[in-house]
Amino acid sequence: MSTKPQLPERSPRATGGPSALDGLLVVDFTRVVAGPACTQTLGDFGANVIKIENPDGGDDTRAYEHAEIGGESAAYLSLNRNKRGIALDFGVPEAREVARDLIRKADVVVENFSSGVMKKFGLDYEAVAPANPRLVYCSISAYGRSGPFASRPGFDPITQAESGFMSLNGFADGPAVRTGPPIVDMATGMAACNAILLALLARDRLGRGQHVEVALFDIAMAMTGFYGMAYLINGQNPGRFGNSPSGSPTVGVYEASDGPLYMACANDRLYRRLVVEVLNRSDLITDPQFATRKARSENKELLRAAIAEVFASDSLENWMAKMKLANIPVGYLRTVEEGFNAPEARERQRLSRIPHRTAEWVPNIESPITMSVTGAVDPVAAPLLGEHTENVLRETLGYDERRIGELVQKGAFGSRKVPTSV
Repeated sequence: MSTKPQLPERSPRATGGPSALDGLLVVDFTRVVAGPACTQTLGDFGANVIKIENPDGGDDTRAYEHAEIGGESAAYLSLNRNKRGIALDFGVPEAREVARDLIRKADVVVENFSSGVMKKFGLDYEAVAPANPRLVYCSISAYGRSGPFASRPGFDPITQAESGFMSLNGFADGPAVRTGPPIVDMATGMAACNAILLALLARDRLGRGQHVEVALFDIAMAMTGFYGMAYLINGQNPGRFGNSPSGSPTVGVYEASDGPLYMACANDRLYRRLVVEVLNRSDLITDPQFATRKARSENKELLRAAIAEVFASDSLENWMAKMKLANIPVGYLRTVEEGFNAPEARERQRLSRIPHRTAEWVPNIESPITMSVTGAVDPVAAPLLGEHTENVLRETLGYDERRIGELVQKGAFGSRKVPTSV
């Protein structure tokens, strides 16, 4: 039976502490994963992020099936913390004018629509930059905004497949395997955040903003890392190695008598410690078949079998204690449930619960970035669809009751009433 961790209420940050991006206005046209991951990080560190959604359903992740609470999906909640949400129907000219008003005030715009969508609505960089030359405008796409592939739709697993990244995942005797979590999307979100911060630093020196782009395919190719570089050097197509990079017998999963562990003895020093201090098998260093790294690679199946036999002779906890005493890199092979209930997660205060308008509270996975002076702001749960429309129109754009009423009459916010902000 599954056990959810008991989530503590989050302790608020120190009153009056500075945030890294305080005063930065971000207009967020993104949806799904990569774009929202980028803007969530900006929001986590103090930026005023205004998320714009289509009033007809909003962000696609609102309908994802993993789990839901208070009418909101796990996917949406995980990617849209610390944002204010408004709903605009871009089919209505007045709604597009609201978007342009926001962009004129913005420091940053982030969009990940299909190619040509922002241009169609007159919201592309070339259209909006003249009115706001200090604007940093970030476009996220599958294959870039120019060239013969710009119009191709693409998602995380497609770019994993096409870049070669997927071919590196899985076991040698099985098919290529995509990663479980959308790792290319998440890495693209991180890269987009980096690109925006770089452009903001450049703006301080140059006095003007710029258009920055990040493409999923480019990120996936970069993430082949040293495997891709090795191919460029030796021309040999790298294969799949399962849990053991390059087939190393001392990196990977082993089974104790009552459960699995993952170890990573990636150099000679660690290998000697493993076989002498932990496994009590000094013959695995004196035997010519295993005396050098090259010899161990040539006889890796023999070595793996010998190591596996020793591990199978004792319990997981005994091996973990011995390996930690010898300072061998080792870890439990945990499920998500086990990982989220583990002492590391608890002691590092990775999980909490935060208030939510319809669910009372929702789970929260803390930002993985720690800063000693300008730490993350107190998390605010992802907004309901259009939740802050009136608030943004009044406070950010200075619209009065008459102007808001006209926009409602024109259908700028769809057929829904403007939600009252809380």
